[in-house]
Amino acid sequence: MSLSTEDVARIAKLARIRVTQDEIVAYQSQLNGIFGLIEAMQAVDTAGIEPMSHAQDLFQRLRADEVTEPDRKAAFQAIAPQTENGLYLVPKVIE
Repeated sequence: MSLSTEDVARIAKLARIRVTQDEIVAYQSQLNGIFGLIEAMQAVDTAGIEPMSHAQDLFQRLRADEVTEPDRKAAFQAIAPQTENGLYLVPKVIE
């Protein structure tokens, strides 16, 4: 696929980007280079290759989901200025 200068100008207009004629020519060259790279990558035979989520064979080490700290809610609630039904009460600051 190859873009013409008119295509680039239309894309710039749709994106609401003001570009000069010199910039259109430069962007045309850059965009055509990108499309050429995409075509080259699509030409590679990938049949039989399993998709992967990362370029390297990595895995995330997960720890066991278990409680490691004691429940200190009662101790924290005991030193709070105001609590009610296990919730901390704070002064109203917005009218």
